[in-house]
Amino acid sequence: MAGKKILMIVGDFGEDYEIMVPFQALQMVGHVVHAVCPDKASGDNIATAIHDFEGQQTYSEKRGHNFALNASFAEVNERDYDALVIPGGRAPEYLRLNSRVLEMIRHFAQAGKPIAAICHGAQLLAAAEVIKGKQVSAYPACAPEVGLAGGHYADIAMDGAVTDGNLVTAPAWPAHPAWLGQFLAVLGTEIAQAA
Repeated sequence: MAGKKILMIVGDFGEDYEIMVPFQALQMVGHVVHAVCPDKASGDNIATAIHDFEGQQTYSEKRGHNFALNASFAEVNERDYDALVIPGGRAPEYLRLNSRVLEMIRHFAQAGKPIAAICHGAQLLAAAEVIKGKQVSAYPACAPEVGLAGGHYADIAMDGAVTDGNLVTAPAWPAHPAWLGQFLAVLGTEIAQAA
């Protein structure tokens, strides 16, 4: 299987694990991943945030790492990519106000290309109006937006994921094994264990 070319749309205070883990894991298995952010170029950094579940009614937030972008947003042509990854955190909250970001997402959905979104990434899917009739998981606080956009909120365990056609979604970073596993299956990536 040839590696796929994957676009990842990130932004300041996106969730650290939801950016770093898929970015590295997808490359580890042979895919090319380009991480971009509006108004930033290759080599620029975004600030990530670490969200944790510590017993309060919602997650806590701490400053994460600086994450270096490896592609320039202004130079990206979404038609050159096979798939899209949308991490969560606070970044989708402001990225959904960017018409070019929404245009990119619509391209992947309309072309039937694989899309993986996690946590608050559903805010971008809802704003792009690409989830009508779809089963979509997200951080539970995003359930109203999924419903308002015509999607069917999948109320699953925090470590679960759901696939609906070429769309793979999950509620938060504890779902990485399920979410990335299902996304790799949609991408056609086969990983075999030696006997």
